[in-house]
Formats: sequence, structure tokens, C-alpha cells
Amino acid sequence: MIAYNTPLDLVLLVDDDETTNYLNKRLLNEMQVAKDILVLKNGKEALEYLSKACAATPDAAAACPDLIFLDIKMPVMDGFTFLEEYEKRGLDMKDHMIILMLTSSASFYDLERLKDFKKVRKHFSKSLTKHDVRDIMNEFFKVKK
Repeated sequence: MIAYNTPLDLVLLVDDDETTNYLNKRLLNEMQVAKDILVLKNGKEALEYLSKACAATPDAAAACPDLIFLDIKMPVMDGFTFLEEYEKRGLDMKDHMIILMLTSSASFYDLERLKDFKKVRKHFSKSLTKHDVRDIMNEFFKVKK
């Protein structure tokens, strides 16, 4: 098992698929990636949460996440609409926050469209693997040697 210098404070899983959320949350907990993992079902819920947690005067009951895993295709508000609103509201000004996309169908059109969003660092196929998580932690967060 890899030991990280400090587990992340919060990872946000934004996906409408309960099985994917269960598997990803279990893997992230097993790998001790974060102190807390919050699951939200769509982009609208995520925007509401982030508007409180990451505002200029944040809600003390909500923490701004270090890492967001965002599904592309969801009901209510999909990943692209979330990203557009996220930028419009200025939430993308939080430099430390990393957004990674999750998808079960990586169409060329979707992958090209993701390039329009500067905060999106990479995309991964559902569900995450240990290898994916190790790569993410090595690339974006310091790992104890």
C-alpha cells in the first residue's frame, strides 16, 4: 500500500451510477486517499455544494474538495453543463482543485469537447483502478518516498 504524505481532505464523486460510486469510494477508502469522500448524483448537486464550500466566505459545514471525479453523462445536469456553470460562477479560480472526468463511453466528440475546459486535467474510464489512483496521486499530489 502506498502511504501519502497527507491524505486529501475531501474527494468529490459526481456520478449518477450507484455501482460506480460504490466501487470508486471503496477503492479510494482502501487506498487511504482522502479523509472524506462525498458522493453527489449530478452536476446540479455538485454546483450547489461547491457554491457553499468554495465561495469567498465558505460555509463552515462544507469543505472545498481537493479532487473531483466528474461523470460526463448524468441526468438533471451533465458534466459539460456543470463545467460551463462552474466557470461562469468563478468556481474555477480555486487553483488547488483538480477535476478528472469519468466516462463509460469516451466518444471522440466528448474528448475533444473536454479540451475546452482548462480545469479538466484528464479523463478515465469507469470505474477507477488502483493503477489509475496511483497515477493520479503521483501526478497531482505528493507521495511519500
